[in-house]
Amino acid sequence: MAKETGRKIIAQNKKARHDYLILDTYECGLVLTGTEVKSLRQGRASLVDGFAQLDDAEVWLHNVHIAEYSQGTWTNHSARRKRKLLLHRAEIDKLIGKTKETGFTLVPLALYFKDGRAKVELALAKGKKEYDKRQTLREKQDRREADRVMSAVKRKERA
Repeated sequence: MAKETGRKIIAQNKKARHDYLILDTYECGLVLTGTEVKSLRQGRASLVDGFAQLDDAEVWLHNVHIAEYSQGTWTNHSARRKRKLLLHRAEIDKLIGKTKETGFTLVPLALYFKDGRAKVELALAKGKKEYDKRQTLREKQDRREADRVMSAVKRKERA
């Protein structure tokens, strides 16, 4: 069987980019059981309520829903169990220092396979206030409107 290459996205947390100001991102490995991997290969996961937490110099992923494997038996996994994340010691030490500051949290942005291995894109984030969210939406709409006008002008020039 040929080895997988490239990046295959399983689940994304689009709301996290709206609710949080992303300061830094990390690519983490995941410690999974066999049925969890099979379920992920079927694309059955959700990052909606997920977050990461530091316990005894280890990073754990909480509330990420990986559905039970349909052909699994009594060895099937629990859907919302906490999972260990694999990071380098220097990255963990940096995260320990940052998360001790108030307002910072660790949020999963994406769950994907990279060269056949399950990975999580973890973000160091700070929560946005309501007016920050409105400002971001306004900027996005302004950018979209400006692009629309520019493309209309370019179409007129070509015609």
